[in-house]
Amino acid sequence: MASPDKSLDPRQRLAVALDYPDAEAALRLVDSLDNTCQWFKVGMELYYSAGNHFVHLLRNRGFDVFLDLKLHDIPNTVAGAVRSVTQSGASLLTIHASGGAAMMTAAAEAAKSPGSPRLLAVTVLTSMDASELTGIGITASPADQVLRLAKLAKQSGIDGMVCSAEEVAAVRAATGPETLLVIPGIRPAGSAIGDQKRIATPADAIASGASMLVVGRPITRAADPAAATQAILTEIEEQLACGSKK
Repeated sequence: MASPDKSLDPRQRLAVALDYPDAEAALRLVDSLDNTCQWFKVGMELYYSAGNHFVHLLRNRGFDVFLDLKLHDIPNTVAGAVRSVTQSGASLLTIHASGGAAMMTAAAEAAKSPGSPRLLAVTVLTSMDASELTGIGITASPADQVLRLAKLAKQSGIDGMVCSAEEVAAVRAATGPETLLVIPGIRPAGSAIGDQKRIATPADAIASGASMLVVGRPITRAADPAAATQAILTEIEEQLACGSKK
């Protein structure tokens, strides 16, 4: 697996979100993409339906898997879950930064075993804005809360973070060039926003310091998913080329 935070290959910078209820529907999308992409994100809905078998299937086809389970529990339980996920062959795994330093440290220790996935700490979900945070008792702005949790994750030994494109530049500055920053809520110009609140175009996210972009509905609901994927890859490639010339 090439490291998405270093690679200029756009295929290493895009993960297509397989947000489907079962393996059959997900595989139809995978097949329709005609190998235009390298990474697929498997979230809770699909994983709870299809399990490690589906992850193995993608790996056997030569793809890399981003397992988005957003683990959040007591430290010992999360550490055990990380060790279990290691058996799946996934390359990336998410935990919730709001689980705290002890939980993240335990997860990081568990992920030191050979074959373990790199860990990403989810900061503030891109579906949340200031009013949503206030509703759960957090008075900080989304940007301040993201930065606070990103720094805590970094101190706890986590490889990278998930944040929105609105915060990626600040998180990059605070956590350094080696941190893997994965950005959901990506919407090409003209796409429907859906339930996302903090969004950006692919080019803007890459320009701000994103390592990898996660794209779901703009691809999965497109009339031609392969063409939609290629358009996003082209946009990423053009932005990477501009950045490499600076």
